[in-house]
Amino acid sequence: MGAGTDIAPDGVRKVTEVAVGVLMRPDGSFLLAQRPAGKPYEGYWEFPGGKLEPGESVEAALARELHEELGLDVTRCERWKVLEHDYPHAYVRLHFCKVVGWRGEPHGREGQAFAWQQAPVSVGPLLPATIPVVDWLAAEAG
Repeated sequence: MGAGTDIAPDGVRKVTEVAVGVLMRPDGSFLLAQRPAGKPYEGYWEFPGGKLEPGESVEAALARELHEELGLDVTRCERWKVLEHDYPHAYVRLHFCKVVGWRGEPHGREGQAFAWQQAPVSVGPLLPATIPVVDWLAAEAG
């Protein structure tokens, strides 16, 4: 394991818990955001979200992150799927929530681009753990 990885004291990689928002509009489109400069996988597209803080629920972390990143206030979300992915820089457990109610219009507070998409998406490259989620959404859309 290279520099920058999180190793627990027992030598096992630490799991980073992440809340991820799949913002859904009535027409079936969903919001993807581009990772800002200076972060791992800079320029890749993903669903917005972020790490849980100690003692924070998935829903609370997601509401905080979507407010910080996009200026949105979540009014309705439901847990949807959990996916684990082993990136070179972190082992993550991604808690995907469908967000179907929010106040405000998204704007990139961290300078990131974002785009409403439908499968197949027209932006790229996609972050590796984003690809199966887009596939699940496509399968649900029929």
